[in-house]
Amino acid sequence: MELQTEAPGNSTTTVGSTVPEEEYRRITQERRQECLEFLSLNTTSPPEPYCPGLFDGWSCWPDTPAGQKAFTKCPAFITGFDESLYAHKICEANGSWFRHPDSNQIWSNYTTCIDIEDYNWQQAINVIYKTGYTISLIALILSLGILTYFRSLRCARITLHMNLFASFAVNNTLWLIWYGLIAANAELLMENGILCRLVHVILHYFLLTNYAWMLCEGLYLHTLLVSAFTSEHNLVKWLMGIGWPAPAVFVVVYATLRATSDDPKDNSQCWIDEGNYINVLVYPVCVSTLLNLLFLFNIVRVLCSKLRAGPAIGSQPSRSMLQAFRATFLLVPLLGLHYLLTPFRPPKDHAWAQSYEIISAITASFQGLCVAVLFCFFNGEVIAQFKRKWEGSAFMRKRANSCTATTVSVRWRERRRCDYQKDISTPEKEKDNEKRDIIAEGARCDADGPLLIINQYHAC
Repeated sequence: MELQTEAPGNSTTTVGSTVPEEEYRRITQERRQECLEFLSLNTTSPPEPYCPGLFDGWSCWPDTPAGQKAFTKCPAFITGFDESLYAHKICEANGSWFRHPDSNQIWSNYTTCIDIEDYNWQQAINVIYKTGYTISLIALILSLGILTYFRSLRCARITLHMNLFASFAVNNTLWLIWYGLIAANAELLMENGILCRLVHVILHYFLLTNYAWMLCEGLYLHTLLVSAFTSEHNLVKWLMGIGWPAPAVFVVVYATLRATSDDPKDNSQCWIDEGNYINVLVYPVCVSTLLNLLFLFNIVRVLCSKLRAGPAIGSQPSRSMLQAFRATFLLVPLLGLHYLLTPFRPPKDHAWAQSYEIISAITASFQGLCVAVLFCFFNGEVIAQFKRKWEGSAFMRKRANSCTATTVSVRWRERRRCDYQKDISTPEKEKDNEKRDIIAEGARCDADGPLLIINQYHAC
């Protein structure tokens, strides 16, 4: 039996295995031994001329008649190969295996092991992820800058938003680093250094903080609706303990289990595979999402009961009811409830498989942009602050450009007459203003109170 000296592959394509070196040697040695046994059992050779069977370093090739092709299944331990496809080897008319013109070595064609269409599709999905994370990161940084600049916006609700935005921003940055510098670098994955594993751990910590802060947002809003006399200051302190420290507990347990595991699946390739302990991270994510779903159901129940107690206006849905459903719908991205669809992944060859991947990529990568737009850029309080800032700047410019050096006496007397009339009507106007204030104050205490709380979370 011959043994090919050159590693199989295409001279124009770089391929290789990302399994640990010891595991790679063990696999190839076992496959070589199996090939020797197979060829020794095959005592009937094809008619001359023919190409003798050999092991090329990855696969076993049987005796093949001249002028024909031999086929074998693609090896599963090579990164990027589809084991359902087949590689081939050409036996030339003179009974010798085809040699590559560049290396002049016996050559096996493994280029057919790569599903080019699937590869291009996965690359397109990665582009969606990278684009979404980049745009979301820019929007989140701008949002944090706006909320930090306008100190008058500082309150418990804005504090929670800022922590959620910060968590999203760091997580998006780490995903971009992971995709750009680690996942695409086969050599770095094979080295399996401590630095890339540390990036994996930090990445998953901030991924959990995303869900933790979405849970904090849901718990905060639910508490305000159910318990109106709760101290927001104390509540935010408790939520701070959930948002940042709690995910660290799960990530430390996860990292410890993987670091001490003897299974190569847990300790290879910068931990890019899920490993045997991924459920340590999955369970808290599921609990967070389900709790937010329960919070949303109860919020809807409270809103409906309050609005049902109010006066009905005709047969059409009241304006308050429409506002309630709109407000509740806009809470979905804030609470991360769109992730409830993620577990229902169709099979790879299903008609909806590609649609699922596109929707998953868009919802995951653009969530940061969505919450930044809804709860910062389109927030009524933020818009009011920008208007106030602009009007103040315009007023100062107008005063600086006005001419006050001369005064026309007629205009002065006219102004004095108008001011005198204005002073006469002031007591009556004050009484009218007091009446309007009393009516407005009563309106704030009606059955639509919960709706006002929810409307504070987005554009007014």
